[in-house]
Amino acid sequence: MNVTSTALFRTSAVSAVVAGLLFAGVQIGHPHADATTVLTTEWAVRNAIKVLMAATALVGITGMYLRQRLEIGLLGLVGYVVLAIGYLTIMCVTFASAVVLPEVAAASPAYVDDVVRAATGGRAAGDIGAMQAVLAVSGATFLAGGLIFGAAMFRARVLARWASALLALASVLTASLALLPDSFYRLLAYPDSLALVGLGLSFWASARTAGTRQTGASRPAAPAGRPAPARAS
Repeated sequence: MNVTSTALFRTSAVSAVVAGLLFAGVQIGHPHADATTVLTTEWAVRNAIKVLMAATALVGITGMYLRQRLEIGLLGLVGYVVLAIGYLTIMCVTFASAVVLPEVAAASPAYVDDVVRAATGGRAAGDIGAMQAVLAVSGATFLAGGLIFGAAMFRARVLARWASALLALASVLTASLALLPDSFYRLLAYPDSLALVGLGLSFWASARTAGTRQTGASRPAAPAGRPAPARAS
């Protein structure tokens, strides 16, 4: 099986769309997060979906960077690396939320409440140890990476500029709305979700165009006409 760059780019494009849809869908009807909610099956399922969302988003932005690495330059590389770290830490945090926190909730509900509060933009009342640093890195890299990567793609003009601008704008918006209560905090996912879906669809169209050009360029030339017969002397 011959795996082409077009096939890999299309896989990344689909991954970005899936990530955007999952990011938005998992917020619908999201219950208030506390030590009691952490013990439910719904909590485990929603956080497992968030792990999948972060993984598919990472695949999506990796393909986007490779598709336009020459156009977005150093700024795009920095933005990609920072945003990739953001999604990797989101994967770690949501995995811990799905697997580790339920095991701790019964014995230390106050600790779990503090972790969940800090993860949703609030302030922990007690000491949550290294989780505070992990959450800080996750939030900072997700916001800064989205802003830088979105701005770099907007300048590059390879993918949809409105979606690139929305990715950057969503990062600024997230930083400002993170001070609101948990019910408003869930709304922060939708601008990022729309940006990922828009970029994924634009990426798919871009990969299809690149594949068409590549096919045309690699098509063998038509055979030349037969040479005229030589005259008899």
